[in-house]
Amino acid sequence: MKTNYPPGFSYPHFAPQFHAQFFDPEEWADIFKASGAKYVVLTAKHHEGFTNWESPNSWNWNSVDNGPHRDLVGDLGDAVRNRSLHYGLYNSLYEWFHPLYLSDKKNGFKTQEFVLHKLLPELYNMVVRYRPEVIWSDGDWEAPDTYWNSTQFLAWLYNDSPVKDTVVTNDRWGAGCACKHGGYYNCEDKYTPGKLPQHKWEKCTSVDTLSWGYRRNMKMSELMDLHEIVEDLVRTVALGGNYLLNVGPTADGMISPLFEERLRGVGAWLEINGEAIYASKPWRVQAENSTVPIWYTSKGKTVYATLTTKPSKPTLHLLEPITSENTTVTLLGNPKPLSWSPISPSAGLIVLLPELPFVSGQVWTLKLNFVKVNHVTVCHLSGLQRRQTCSSTHPGP
Repeated sequence: MKTNYPPGFSYPHFAPQFHAQFFDPEEWADIFKASGAKYVVLTAKHHEGFTNWESPNSWNWNSVDNGPHRDLVGDLGDAVRNRSLHYGLYNSLYEWFHPLYLSDKKNGFKTQEFVLHKLLPELYNMVVRYRPEVIWSDGDWEAPDTYWNSTQFLAWLYNDSPVKDTVVTNDRWGAGCACKHGGYYNCEDKYTPGKLPQHKWEKCTSVDTLSWGYRRNMKMSELMDLHEIVEDLVRTVALGGNYLLNVGPTADGMISPLFEERLRGVGAWLEINGEAIYASKPWRVQAENSTVPIWYTSKGKTVYATLTTKPSKPTLHLLEPITSENTTVTLLGNPKPLSWSPISPSAGLIVLLPELPFVSGQVWTLKLNFVKVNHVTVCHLSGLQRRQTCSSTHPGP
């Protein structure tokens, strides 16, 4: 602040500079649709407390009274839903500068003036007004869930709210809740588990490795390249997770061309390989590294083996699949069957690869039909349902 802004400049001075004059929700929604995304989460309110809609509990500190003078949450929601994408909202529980919050904090969170007069009324208003299908809660870590009245709000959300049958929530509802309580788990920013979790989870990460917002001084070397993003996506899905990829828009309402290029690149990869991603489930083995790194997903009696590195030889060894006389192998994007031979009677096959084409992200997927799928029980969330269930895949032929 001292280096880049005039003397006396403080955080509230940013609001009038947030014009969003080039914000086109239709264009944003087109980019998100082209990325292959199935749901979009907009920051409705971050830690500074500025709301991107006309919150009745945030007078003159919202995008209608100040800055853009428009309802950003509502405008983007309409555009996103018109493209059959699910719409979610990020909301920070705490606020850096709010005097009621700072007073409650000073009192050791034994008072709840901020929660009763600001947070909860605003949350109820947001849900009733915009009907989000995802509520991405954050900013919870300074106080326990009892201070935030999280169970009271969630009981209303799941039983009486207008989105009670469709809404999904994460796990950031009070200190100590992360990775323990929630419709799905985030655990921490950029979290990747070391093994397959038994609870549905989501990885949230950012194209800009140094920021969740837009930085005027960001460098190309500080951004995830397309291969890194696709590899991260594949790893996440193989381990049973969803993938939430963040891009920070500019103050004038634009998505940087660099960010747009990454999003459209992911979409181009999914155009060919999405069959191995959408509605897939973790396989009994999630990864192997015999010839090159392989990540597995499954769907019914089909197993997908995704290669995140191009093999140096025309043959690929897959040690885990158990083949049968009916097994077929194809490369997604090319329906021609590939030649293969068993490694042993018990498991494994050697696949003769064609010349792998240049594809977005340089990641390729083999489709294996009629391989034996050993029984595995995985707890998951079906689509955007909030209730966790456990389902099984059963041995194939």
